[in-house]
Amino acid sequence: MSKLRYFAAEGLREAMNAPKAIHTEFLRTGRIFRGKERWDFIEKRYMTHEEVAERTGRYLERAGEATHERINNVHHAIKFPKVIFHRTLDNRPHLGYCHVTAAKTELRNHDPIKWSFYIANFFADIGEELKFIGKLDRRVSRMYFAVAVQNDNEVATRMVPDRSLKPNGLLFRTHDPMIALKNVLMLGTNDPKLRQKIRDL
Repeated sequence: MSKLRYFAAEGLREAMNAPKAIHTEFLRTGRIFRGKERWDFIEKRYMTHEEVAERTGRYLERAGEATHERINNVHHAIKFPKVIFHRTLDNRPHLGYCHVTAAKTELRNHDPIKWSFYIANFFADIGEELKFIGKLDRRVSRMYFAVAVQNDNEVATRMVPDRSLKPNGLLFRTHDPMIALKNVLMLGTNDPKLRQKIRDL
Protein backbone atom coordinates (compact mmCIF):
# COMPACT_ATOMS: atom_id res chain seq x y z
CA MET A 1 0.00 0.00 0.00
CA SER A 2 1.40 3.41 -0.95
CA LYS A 3 2.13 5.79 1.90
CA LEU A 4 -0.21 8.71 2.39
CA ARG A 5 1.41 12.15 2.31
CA TYR A 6 0.36 14.98 4.62
CA PHE A 7 1.11 18.67 4.54
CA ALA A 8 0.62 21.55 6.95
CA ALA A 9 -1.00 24.58 5.31
CA GLU A 10 0.67 27.40 7.27
CA GLY A 11 -1.26 30.66 6.99
CA LEU A 12 -4.35 28.93 5.62
CA ARG A 13 -6.66 30.64 8.14
CA GLU A 14 -5.34 34.09 7.15
CA ALA A 15 -5.74 33.20 3.51
CA MET A 16 -9.34 32.15 4.05
CA ASN A 17 -10.07 35.47 5.79
CA ALA A 18 -8.48 37.60 3.10
CA PRO A 19 -10.84 39.40 0.69
CA LYS A 20 -11.77 37.31 -2.33
CA ALA A 21 -11.38 40.16 -4.77
CA ILE A 22 -8.86 42.69 -3.47
CA HIS A 23 -9.54 45.36 -6.12
CA THR A 24 -13.31 45.09 -5.69
CA GLU A 25 -12.86 45.39 -1.92
CA PHE A 26 -10.88 48.63 -2.43
CA LEU A 27 -13.61 50.12 -4.66
CA ARG A 28 -16.29 49.10 -2.13
CA THR A 29 -14.60 50.20 1.13
CA GLY A 30 -11.62 52.32 0.12
CA ARG A 31 -9.33 50.07 2.18
CA ILE A 32 -6.19 48.60 0.71
CA PHE A 33 -5.41 44.98 1.63
CA ARG A 34 -1.74 45.01 2.66
CA GLY A 35 -1.22 41.26 2.69
CA LYS A 36 0.12 39.01 -0.04
CA GLU A 37 -2.12 37.53 -2.67
CA ARG A 38 -4.37 34.80 -1.23
CA TRP A 39 -2.52 31.93 -2.86
CA ASP A 40 0.84 33.10 -1.45
CA PHE A 41 -0.36 32.46 2.10
CA ILE A 42 -0.54 28.73 1.58
CA GLU A 43 2.95 27.31 1.95
CA LYS A 44 2.98 23.56 1.61
CA ARG A 45 5.27 21.81 4.06
CA TYR A 46 5.04 18.04 3.92
CA MET A 47 4.86 16.39 7.32
CA THR A 48 6.41 13.10 8.37
CA HIS A 49 4.16 10.30 9.57
CA GLU A 50 5.69 10.79 13.03
CA GLU A 51 4.58 14.46 13.08
CA VAL A 52 1.08 13.51 11.97
CA ALA A 53 0.91 10.74 14.59
CA GLU A 54 2.00 13.20 17.28
CA ARG A 55 -0.72 15.69 16.32
CA THR A 56 -3.32 12.93 16.15
CA GLY A 57 -2.21 11.69 19.57
CA ARG A 58 -2.61 15.13 21.15
CA TYR A 59 -6.10 15.46 19.67
CA LEU A 60 -7.13 11.98 20.83
CA GLU A 61 -5.82 12.45 24.36
CA ARG A 62 -7.64 15.80 24.71
CA ALA A 63 -10.82 14.03 23.60
CA GLY A 64 -10.07 11.20 26.04
CA GLU A 65 -9.65 13.65 28.94
CA ALA A 66 -12.96 15.36 28.09
CA THR A 67 -14.76 12.02 27.74
CA HIS A 68 -13.43 10.76 31.09
CA GLU A 69 -14.55 13.96 32.82
CA ARG A 70 -17.99 13.66 31.23
CA ILE A 71 -18.64 10.08 32.36
CA ASN A 72 -17.35 10.78 35.89
CA ASN A 73 -19.70 13.76 36.28
CA VAL A 74 -22.94 11.86 35.63
CA HIS A 75 -23.43 10.25 39.06
CA HIS A 76 -21.45 10.51 42.30
CA ALA A 77 -21.74 6.72 42.88
CA ILE A 78 -20.01 5.84 39.61
CA LYS A 79 -16.39 6.90 39.26
CA PHE A 80 -13.84 5.51 36.82
CA PRO A 81 -10.04 5.70 36.97
CA LYS A 82 -8.31 7.84 34.37
CA VAL A 83 -6.08 5.67 32.18
CA ILE A 84 -5.35 7.79 29.10
CA PHE A 85 -3.08 6.61 26.29
CA HIS A 86 -3.40 6.44 22.52
CA ARG A 87 -2.31 4.47 19.45
CA THR A 88 -2.34 5.52 15.80
CA LEU A 89 -2.84 3.19 12.84
CA ASP A 90 0.11 1.97 10.80
CA ASN A 91 0.44 3.87 7.50
CA ARG A 92 -2.57 6.02 8.50
CA PRO A 93 -1.29 8.19 11.35
CA HIS A 94 -4.21 10.62 11.06
CA LEU A 95 -6.40 7.80 12.42
CA GLY A 96 -6.13 6.46 15.96
CA TYR A 97 -7.84 5.43 19.15
CA CYS A 98 -7.50 6.47 22.78
CA HIS A 99 -7.88 4.34 25.91
CA VAL A 100 -10.01 6.30 28.39
CA THR A 101 -10.66 4.08 31.40
CA ALA A 102 -10.68 0.50 32.67
CA ALA A 103 -12.78 -1.25 35.31
CA LYS A 104 -14.25 -4.55 36.44
CA THR A 105 -17.91 -5.53 36.35
CA GLU A 106 -20.24 -8.48 36.83
CA LEU A 107 -22.32 -9.60 33.90
CA ARG A 108 -25.35 -11.83 34.27
CA ASN A 109 -24.47 -15.57 34.16
CA HIS A 110 -20.78 -14.78 33.87
CA ASP A 111 -17.77 -14.36 36.14
CA PRO A 112 -16.64 -10.76 36.80
CA ILE A 113 -14.79 -9.33 33.82
CA LYS A 114 -12.21 -6.60 33.33
CA TRP A 115 -12.87 -4.20 30.48
CA SER A 116 -11.40 -1.14 28.79
CA PHE A 117 -13.20 1.76 27.16
CA TYR A 118 -11.84 3.48 24.03
CA ILE A 119 -12.70 6.32 21.67
CA ALA A 120 -11.51 6.52 18.05
CA ASN A 121 -11.57 9.18 15.32
CA PHE A 122 -12.92 6.68 12.77
CA PHE A 123 -15.42 3.81 12.58
CA ALA A 124 -14.34 0.30 11.59
CA ASP A 125 -14.59 -3.40 12.31
CA ILE A 126 -12.53 -4.62 15.24
CA GLY A 127 -10.43 -7.74 14.84
CA GLU A 128 -9.51 -10.32 17.42
CA GLU A 129 -6.25 -8.62 18.44
CA LEU A 130 -7.58 -5.06 18.70
CA LYS A 131 -6.41 -4.52 15.13
CA PHE A 132 -8.74 -2.46 13.00
CA ILE A 133 -9.36 -4.39 9.85
CA GLY A 134 -10.80 -3.01 6.61
CA LYS A 135 -14.28 -1.70 6.18
CA LEU A 136 -13.58 1.80 7.46
CA ASP A 137 -16.91 3.59 7.24
CA ARG A 138 -16.05 7.03 5.86
CA ARG A 139 -19.55 8.32 6.61
CA VAL A 140 -18.90 8.06 10.36
CA SER A 141 -16.08 10.06 11.93
CA ARG A 142 -15.88 8.51 15.40
CA MET A 143 -16.33 5.34 17.38
CA TYR A 144 -16.78 4.49 21.05
CA PHE A 145 -16.22 0.93 22.17
CA ALA A 146 -15.46 -1.29 25.16
CA VAL A 147 -13.52 -4.55 25.11
CA ALA A 148 -13.33 -7.26 27.76
CA VAL A 149 -9.67 -7.84 28.64
CA GLN A 150 -7.47 -10.20 30.62
CA ASN A 151 -3.78 -10.43 31.48
CA ASP A 152 -1.52 -11.92 28.86
CA ASN A 153 -0.21 -15.32 30.01
CA GLU A 154 3.25 -14.51 28.65
CA VAL A 155 3.57 -10.82 29.60
CA ALA A 156 1.88 -10.05 32.91
CA THR A 157 1.74 -6.29 32.31
CA ARG A 158 0.04 -6.62 28.91
CA MET A 159 -3.71 -6.94 28.42
CA VAL A 160 -5.33 -8.99 25.65
CA PRO A 161 -8.99 -9.38 24.63
CA ASP A 162 -10.99 -11.76 26.82
CA ARG A 163 -12.56 -14.12 24.29
CA SER A 164 -14.85 -15.92 26.73
CA LEU A 165 -17.71 -13.64 25.63
CA LYS A 166 -16.93 -13.00 21.95
CA PRO A 167 -13.98 -13.79 19.65
CA ASN A 168 -12.81 -10.15 19.74
CA GLY A 169 -13.96 -9.43 23.31
CA LEU A 170 -16.14 -6.53 22.13
CA LEU A 171 -18.78 -5.47 24.67
CA PHE A 172 -20.24 -2.60 22.62
CA ARG A 173 -19.40 -0.34 19.70
CA THR A 174 -21.26 2.80 18.62
CA HIS A 175 -20.79 6.18 16.97
CA ASP A 176 -23.37 7.80 19.28
CA PRO A 177 -21.82 9.46 22.37
CA MET A 178 -25.05 9.15 24.40
CA ILE A 179 -25.31 5.41 23.76
CA ALA A 180 -21.63 5.05 24.66
CA LEU A 181 -22.15 7.00 27.90
CA LYS A 182 -25.07 4.78 28.92
CA ASN A 183 -23.16 1.60 28.13
CA VAL A 184 -20.09 2.67 30.12
CA LEU A 185 -22.24 3.68 33.09
CA MET A 186 -24.13 0.37 32.92
CA LEU A 187 -20.80 -1.47 32.99
CA GLY A 188 -19.72 0.70 35.92
CA THR A 189 -22.41 -0.38 38.38
CA ASN A 190 -24.11 -3.56 39.57
CA ASP A 191 -26.87 -1.69 41.44
CA PRO A 192 -30.23 -2.55 39.75
CA LYS A 193 -31.85 0.78 40.77
CA LEU A 194 -28.95 2.77 39.43
CA ARG A 195 -28.98 0.78 36.21
CA GLN A 196 -32.65 1.61 35.75
CA LYS A 197 -31.87 5.32 36.21
CA ILE A 198 -29.18 5.03 33.55
CA ARG A 199 -31.62 3.33 31.15
CA ASP A 200 -34.05 6.22 31.68
CA LEU A 201 -31.46 8.89 30.79
